[in-house]
Amino acid sequence: MTPTPLDMIGQDASPEAGTLLLRLVADFLGASAAGAGAVSPPTDPAELARRFEEALPRAGRSLESVVARLRDDVAGESIRLSHPMYLGHQVSAPLPAAIWTEPLIAAINNSIAVREMSPAGTIVEARVIRWMCDLAGFGDTAGGTFTSGGTEATFTALLAARAALLPDAWEEGVGPRPPVIVSGEHAHYAVTRAAGELGLGVRRAVAVPSRDFRMDVDALRSTLDRLAREGQAVMAVVATAGSTATGSFDDLEAIAELTGERGIWLHVDGAHGASALLSARHAERLRGIEGAHSIAWDPHKMMLVPLSAGMVLVRNERDLELAFAQRAPYLFHATDGRITDQGTRSFQCSRRFDALKVWVALERYGADAIGALYDRLCNRAETLHRLVADHPLFEAIHEPESNILCFRYLPEGIEGEALDELNRRVREAYNRSGEGWITTTMLDGRRVLRVTVMNPRTEVEHLERLLHGLARTGARLLAGDHA
Repeated sequence: MTPTPLDMIGQDASPEAGTLLLRLVADFLGASAAGAGAVSPPTDPAELARRFEEALPRAGRSLESVVARLRDDVAGESIRLSHPMYLGHQVSAPLPAAIWTEPLIAAINNSIAVREMSPAGTIVEARVIRWMCDLAGFGDTAGGTFTSGGTEATFTALLAARAALLPDAWEEGVGPRPPVIVSGEHAHYAVTRAAGELGLGVRRAVAVPSRDFRMDVDALRSTLDRLAREGQAVMAVVATAGSTATGSFDDLEAIAELTGERGIWLHVDGAHGASALLSARHAERLRGIEGAHSIAWDPHKMMLVPLSAGMVLVRNERDLELAFAQRAPYLFHATDGRITDQGTRSFQCSRRFDALKVWVALERYGADAIGALYDRLCNRAETLHRLVADHPLFEAIHEPESNILCFRYLPEGIEGEALDELNRRVREAYNRSGEGWITTTMLDGRRVLRVTVMNPRTEVEHLERLLHGLARTGARLLAGDHA
């Protein structure tokens, strides 16, 4: 007898059904953490796509067969972030307790936009936001909301900055001469994207030159002086704490002093580096962050929480509420003179209870332990820097300030564009081998190899294996070129 949809729902809600999926997750994590198998799948993308070329399923299948496909065609064809040789983008090898929280978030399925639909969720999110505001040195008027990530957080913060400078912009627009946003040349693309999305135009994003991959504060001062002489309004200055390319930290103390003197909104993009506030060793890199008006922070990066879990924090929560000048009395309600519904300060209406993952991670491991993991990741980047400095075939581009290091493969006799192309090919060939996984970027017009240590399981031996593998890959490519 064919089971009805209700029969299938009942079967799938059983512990036995859940165990099938939990075992798949545990096996995936265990094999990855042990360094078993390739970091990235060898399957050609076209071949993998063919596996999913199928008609819309009209009838269901057994849960066992679905789990088998998840094992073979999804988990088996995914990059293993928990593998100690994964040294790629800024996506974490997530903490297990936070991973196991995901099914509960899905089962509860409360939307965090309104308190009446998320009684516990609203309180937990508010508590986590309060913890982070305290770490940043914000006072009692501070607040914030969870976001999908740093890009949304920066966009939200700059919307608040626009509302502060142009309170009529929501109804009237930004006018014929919009204000500008000033940021460093190594700022995340979220800044120029926000300039376009907010109606300012990407040409209204002003880039300040860097010094040692950090915003040059003297150049910032000169830029602000020039804009003032031209009568050009500045909506915000965006400083970066943990840049994408090199993990570098702008001088927040000096920038906060400068923007404070001139009454300019300061936003700190700390999506990557704000987690240093948990670190006993690296928190000093964020000295001055309490002078910011807003902060973007991604726990799904250096706090090692699963995607997605981003936050925007503001020194004055009212600034964030004014950014969204809409009323929805069918949803939002005041309680004790304050709007407690999170939807009043967020782009999202239907929104997952992602704050629970962060709360569980902090409850399970403690802030000090997560800070120690931050230090461990940074220590590994420092070790890699020493290994690169001692290796005759590699050159470090900078000293790491966090967990990111950029360096170059420099075989003798190759220069210029040929060297850039060789570094690109080395990275691609090395990643295809499955032995490890790194990224690449352009710095000062040069192609560089880029490593981000996002897995606390990565040991010194894995870093040594990385350089050996890259050198071997480069030698093989050069031998093929000369054959």
